[in-house]
Amino acid sequence: MRKPLTKIALCLMVLSRCLTPLAADSGTDEGLSFADAGRLAAAASDELRNEYRLHYLREGAWTWGLRAFFPQLTISASEDDRISAFGSDSFGKNYSIGVEQLIWDGGRLSLYRKTEKAELDLALNNLGRAANEIAESAVGFYRQILFYRKVKHIRENALSSLEEQKSILLKELELGLVLPLDLSAANLTIVGARIGLLSLSLDLEEAEERFTEMLKLGAMPALKEELDIYRSFPGIELSAARQLAETGNLELKAARLSLTRRQAEARSAALSWLPVIRLTGNFGVMGQNYPLSKYNWSVGLSVEFSSPWLSGRLSGLGGWDPPDEKSARIYGSMNPLPNPAESFSIKNTRLVLEIENSNYNLAFSRIGRLAEQAVKQCALLDDKRDLAVQALMLEEEKYRLAELKLELGRLTRVQLMEARLEYASSEAAAAEAALVLLEAERELEKLLGLEPGGLNALRRDV
Repeated sequence: MRKPLTKIALCLMVLSRCLTPLAADSGTDEGLSFADAGRLAAAASDELRNEYRLHYLREGAWTWGLRAFFPQLTISASEDDRISAFGSDSFGKNYSIGVEQLIWDGGRLSLYRKTEKAELDLALNNLGRAANEIAESAVGFYRQILFYRKVKHIRENALSSLEEQKSILLKELELGLVLPLDLSAANLTIVGARIGLLSLSLDLEEAEERFTEMLKLGAMPALKEELDIYRSFPGIELSAARQLAETGNLELKAARLSLTRRQAEARSAALSWLPVIRLTGNFGVMGQNYPLSKYNWSVGLSVEFSSPWLSGRLSGLGGWDPPDEKSARIYGSMNPLPNPAESFSIKNTRLVLEIENSNYNLAFSRIGRLAEQAVKQCALLDDKRDLAVQALMLEEEKYRLAELKLELGRLTRVQLMEARLEYASSEAAAAEAALVLLEAERELEKLLGLEPGGLNALRRDV
């Protein structure tokens, strides 16, 4: 049996405490992983934390609902004093305890609690999906930062190479080996590279600011992950992906919880015509003066039934008022056609269940199909990344040949600088291909119900 209060309390504790250790470790060599960043972003959300607290209160209220299965006590006290101008005075004191216990209701109360529990589980699942959305936003900034840093490093190296070529070009100009026009062309190339690098630096700064703001950290933490253009897609079998999606996908879990709720509602509606049987008892003491010397007691049974066509109540009561009086009472009432329109509500509940079941079957098939398609998409993007790496290798060889041509006098230094920029563009293209693969892998992880980076752990487990 699950313990929802413990689960929610632990969840709140993790959300409230995970900020401190991660922030403290943000400056270490280990750094934040994708999963750490997602959890930290979710923990930093005040709105999400408040929603979890409200859910905890609802869970507590549901737990106390067990009280309905136990006896209901009623304690009453009264005192009636009458002073008469012509007759005798009377003083009456009465204290009583009443007990009412549900004996049988056809399982309606239990089904009602199951319906409430299904709604709570569905709400908790929705909170989990909301937390995932917040985490996804943080992981998205994480990936962008990795990409911007990678491309910035590429462009800085390219700019450094261009500056070296310009230095050589200045010496050649002093020796009269090149024309001033060549130097102007080189300056234009360098200015363009600097502008591109400045724009990229601004994008990186903005992404880092939004990332730290989302995580509510004072400074940009160290990042554990890297954008590796040589990292391949951790392959997974289509059947395994479908199986994982069918068991771990949050959308499918929500559909199952919703179906469970509808099933409980349909069963409760189907049992609404069954009678409710209650046992009642009462014990009282009375008298005119303390200590009270008289007492009485009674025991009864009531049967209530309700349907769209007929409702009513039948009750019986027997008691004793010592020493000489005994009592018995039978009462019955019926109400024909109390609410015929309610019969359509019962039919509507069954229809809603059929629709919910159909929607679940469609979602079950769709999620599995989407998981298989996502695996194929990742494989195709991995091929694209591999082709981009191969193109980079060819571009690197092309640049080496350009350097050789320069030495042989078959290429100008400005043309070599342009070749260096083309090589940097190929590096950036390979980095972008690696980024697109990472994004596709994350979409697959969401379909499979895995946390960020879960595919790598899956590959290690295999």
